[in-house]
Amino acid sequence: MQLHLYLIRHGQTYFNRYNRLQGWSNSPLTAAGLADADRAAVKLESVPFAAAYCSDTTRAQVTAQRILDRNEAAGHARPELVSDLHFREQWYGYFEGQDMNAAWWAAGAPHGTPTYASIVEKFGLGASRDFLKAADPFHDAESDAQYWHRIEGGFALIAENTDLHDGDNVLQISHGNTLLSLMHRFAPHGYDLSQRPANGSVTRLDFDTDAPVDHAVTVRSYNE
Repeated sequence: MQLHLYLIRHGQTYFNRYNRLQGWSNSPLTAAGLADADRAAVKLESVPFAAAYCSDTTRAQVTAQRILDRNEAAGHARPELVSDLHFREQWYGYFEGQDMNAAWWAAGAPHGTPTYASIVEKFGLGASRDFLKAADPFHDAESDAQYWHRIEGGFALIAENTDLHDGDNVLQISHGNTLLSLMHRFAPHGYDLSQRPANGSVTRLDFDTDAPVDHAVTVRSYNE
């Protein structure tokens, strides 16, 4: 079964505004963040969704509800919103809520890469997770393997939805680093991945629910 996934980065939060790591922690949407969600809603108002998923964080839930409100007002049936931990952002452990530049310096400096961009350029995006876990004094941050095990569980949840049919559209509210991670894994070439996905942006994937996960995702667009 082929599904068309519409992944939306949640609207801007206060932690986004303050340049702080925000994984499983949460902060409210700013006024600009509510506007991000509403712009995404306008982009998607003509798309009928058969299912909708988001993480169990309010920034994702509020973004989803505003999109579904507009979609329903445009005459489409409203799917039940499923909020689940499998769709959360990367877990940054001890570094949750810390200044991003300081956190990535702590992770990368021991390896000669004092910024997030330099870690990714020299060692790959997966190494950024492993470096951060190593730098975490409690080692609570997700490793690359732990992260992907959880994210793949989210794809499994969608695939197990027996109400979906071939060709259905699925709304999924996602997160900045998760969107980048998906792009690095499934479409490392052909897109400018030096650009983080904007709050409220749309990334489109085709998902083959019958294929092994490494071959299940085809990227159709990024950061629209």
